[in-house]
Amino acid sequence: MTDRNTRHKASMEKLKARVDEKVADATEQRGLILINTGNGKGKTTAAWGTVTRALGYGYKVGVVQFIKGLWECGERNRLEEDPNLSVAIMATGFTWETQNREADTQACQEVWQDAEKMLADPDTYLVVLDEITYMLKFGYLDIAEVKAALEKRPREQTVIITGRNAHRDLVAMADTVTEMQEVRHAFNNGIQARRGIDF
Repeated sequence: MTDRNTRHKASMEKLKARVDEKVADATEQRGLILINTGNGKGKTTAAWGTVTRALGYGYKVGVVQFIKGLWECGERNRLEEDPNLSVAIMATGFTWETQNREADTQACQEVWQDAEKMLADPDTYLVVLDEITYMLKFGYLDIAEVKAALEKRPREQTVIITGRNAHRDLVAMADTVTEMQEVRHAFNNGIQARRGIDF
C-alpha cells in the first residue's frame, strides 16, 4: 500500500505541475465564443447553466431562442424576472411543424435583429444564440452576416452558440467547442420528454 501511495503522490505532483504551468500561461482576458454542438442531449441546458452563472454575478445576459422558444422552458420560467436577463423568441417554434420557409425566414430575420442589438451592446456580458445552427443550415440566416456580428461584438462579451451541425466557419472562430455525443436517448425508445428534466 505504501508503494501505491508513493506512486500516487508522485503522479499528482506531476499533474499539479502541468496544471500550474497552464494556469500561468493563461494571461489573456477577453470574451469567448463557445459552441455546444453534436447530436447528444444537453446543449441548451448547458447554455442555460452558464446564463445562471453569469446572472449570479450580476452580469447582463441576452438569450435568443431560434427553435424551442414556444416550448415550455423551466430555466426561462425561473430566471425571466431577473432584470439583467433579456430573452428574444422566434415566434414560429419548430420549423418542421410550420413547414413554411418564407414565414420561418421572416421570423428568424426578426429575432436576429434582437440578437444583433445584444451582440452590439457593450453592457451585455453574455449572449446565447440557442439553436442558431439550424437557421444557417436552412438558409434563413447568412453565415457572413452572423460572422460579422460576432467579429464586431464588444471584446469582453462571450457568446454561446448551440445546435447540431455547427457551421465550419463558426467552429473555426470559436475558442471552445464541445461536441455532445448521443450514446442512448430515452425518446428513441418511446419515452416522452419529461417536464423539469428535459424542458
